[in-house]
Amino acid sequence: MKCYVIPSPKGIDSLTLAERPDPTPGPRQVLVRVQATSLNYRDLITVEGNYARAAPKPDLIPLSDGAGEVVAIGPGVTRVKVGDRVAGCFMQRWVGGAIDDAAFGSAMGGAIDGMLTELAVLEEDGVVKLPAGLSFEEGATLPCAGVTAWHALVEVGGIKSGDTVLVLGSGGVSIFALQFAKMFGARVLATSSSKAKAERLKTMGAEAVVDYRAIPDWDQEITKLTQGRGVDITVEVGGAGTLPRSLMATRIAGRIAVIGLLTGPGAQIDPMPILRRNLRVQGLYVGNRQMFEAMNRAIEADGLKPVIDKVFPFAEAKDAYRHLKSQNHFGKVVIAHR
Repeated sequence: MKCYVIPSPKGIDSLTLAERPDPTPGPRQVLVRVQATSLNYRDLITVEGNYARAAPKPDLIPLSDGAGEVVAIGPGVTRVKVGDRVAGCFMQRWVGGAIDDAAFGSAMGGAIDGMLTELAVLEEDGVVKLPAGLSFEEGATLPCAGVTAWHALVEVGGIKSGDTVLVLGSGGVSIFALQFAKMFGARVLATSSSKAKAERLKTMGAEAVVDYRAIPDWDQEITKLTQGRGVDITVEVGGAGTLPRSLMATRIAGRIAVIGLLTGPGAQIDPMPILRRNLRVQGLYVGNRQMFEAMNRAIEADGLKPVIDKVFPFAEAKDAYRHLKSQNHFGKVVIAHR
């Protein structure tokens, strides 16, 4: 089989196309012919050697997110059958409950090999069936960005109709959060520095979009848009550069799901707004299989379609990474393996 590997994280050009023997599934494992994968910010910082969680193992196959068809099953497999259309779970050993060390150690495209390959052996408990009506390309966008947004709004945020949700930017998690928030009947406010992207966010249902470059004190503008109350739920993807303002944009006793580090790590955060405003600030790392399955049921019932910015062929995987790095994308960047 053909696969991409990272011999050593030295940048996008270190990504190398390699040949490996076709794998076979063991007990309670399934073999998936991968049809599509999608990229996340984590994949970019992994190939560039800037992923803080852990250095990748040598010759790592990257990418956590992928979808394909089950082509073989190992002994004892009962959850899926040959021919099923599935996506792999970001963490192969996190079925439900709270995250633990075993789950962390099964994160694809980081702790273990990922999905930028023609064939992938996955745990039986580490796959979910794709929602009806989604293509493999659409299904490949779900495991990280989709599940993360669902975790933030449903599990952490306890979203309900009439809530106001704040999303930052127009990356994969923020777009899914906007879509899910509208699904639940919530009001959505957003930030973006791009007029074109702001208009697309409004077309998708954002009530207002604040230009954070033109209005550096964007938290004050968000507060004005909520008549001084603040938003109920903030999906915080920026990290140290945006969290202080997210704290001030969120209402008293509101919820903030801390997801990303797009503005970079570091910096000190004043805890006083958290205390004074009685905020619930919860860090989260994607989500478990049960969340994935619940999300897929909602996607299927609602007819939601993931937003794909651009699809690259397998042979042009490096260009897909470069497109993600450019930050010109709106929604997900996908690699088609067919």
